Amino acid sequence: MSPTDVSRPRRKLPARYAGIVMPFILSIVMTFIVSGISTLKALGPSMTALKTWPASWGLSWLVAFPTLLVVLPLVRRLVALVVATPSQG
Repeated sequence: MSPTDVSRPRRKLPARYAGIVMPFILSIVMTFIVSGISTLKALGPSMTALKTWPASWGLSWLVAFPTLLVVLPLVRRLVALVVATPSQG
């Protein structure tokens, strides 16, 4: 990497995309971990489990991402009911 690459700012998505990017990344990480644990539990540590995991992860992500998009506004409201805002001390 040259010195000019370091000084050049990285391009970022506009802030309005945070509501999509956050659940997108969260759904990838969570389904990857949970599907891996479930696959290992069901099949044991084996080559079959390693071969099955990607399909299990893909299916669980296809369900989780849209679910997060729908459920996240409700979760934010529930959190607001039980967590004080900084001005409430």
